[in-house]
Formats: sequence, structure tokens, C-alpha cells
Amino acid sequence: MPKQLVLMRHAKSDWSGVSNNDFERELNSRGYRDAPKMGVRIKLEKKFNADLAISSSAARAKLTARYVCEQLNYSEDSIHYDEDIYEGSLRTLLRIVNDIDNKHNRVIIFGHNPGFTYFAEFLTKLAIGNIPTSGVISITFEVNSWQLISEGLGHLDWFIYPKDSIE
Repeated sequence: MPKQLVLMRHAKSDWSGVSNNDFERELNSRGYRDAPKMGVRIKLEKKFNADLAISSSAARAKLTARYVCEQLNYSEDSIHYDEDIYEGSLRTLLRIVNDIDNKHNRVIIFGHNPGFTYFAEFLTKLAIGNIPTSGVISITFEVNSWQLISEGLGHLDWFIYPKDSIE
């Protein structure tokens, strides 16, 4: 069965506490609004349901994951947190994907730029340019094993973000 990987960049974060550690930055008001809206779009527009959700353990990514997974009816207690996603290199992100158990076919990962944009471009060989905050990209692989995923094997299914929809 083909593998579907959905990458979501965390929602807009709060920069007001300049003294705050970057890892601990939470969402701002726009982020709190956009994360659940994107969860609804992923579920209703794109008909995506996750077998597995993995998130960076940075506060803004964890909050985004919780709000989106709530909309996907994916238990918050089942979200896997991986600190390696934060500032993860291409090699690190690929290792995380290659290590996914093959019983999962539809996986969503919550993380950060620039790593996620570079990773999406690496997997699809497309010039994505930038995944904006709360941006979501879906990539399908015609392989039966996450271990086989590598450069250029992905097909871009869709790419959505808050400002691409008319409200």
C-alpha cells in the first residue's frame, strides 16, 4: 500500500517574549486561530486521517499538533514527540521517516522551517520555495515501506496554507 506523508509547519508563534527560549515559544493569537482551521481543512477538504502523528517537542509545534489532531479525531495521547525534528537536518528528517513502522500508511509530522521546506523539496524534487506557518504539504510514495523513501521518490498531492483560502 502506498505511503502518504503530510508535513505541517507549526502555526504562527509568539515573539512578544523576546527573552523566551526559542524552543519554548508558544503560539500567538493568529496561530491559535489557524491551527484548528487547518485541521478542519485537512480532514474535510483533503479527507486525510492519520494513522500516526509525530511532532517536534518544541512548544509551538506541540500546540499545533494538539489543535490539528483534535480536528482529525486523533488522540492527543497518541501523538509521538521527537526532539530531533526541531532544527532537524535533511538526514535527520529522512531517518525519522525511514524509521516509521510500516503498519502506518498515513502519517502527519509537525515541525519547522527551513527544514520542512528543504525536506519537501528533497522528497519531491520540486521547487516549493517556502512552507508558511500552518502550511501543510502532502506527499505520496508508491512504495510499501517507509525505509525505501528517499530523494525524489515523492509525488506532491496537495499544498495548502491559511492564506490560500477565501473566507
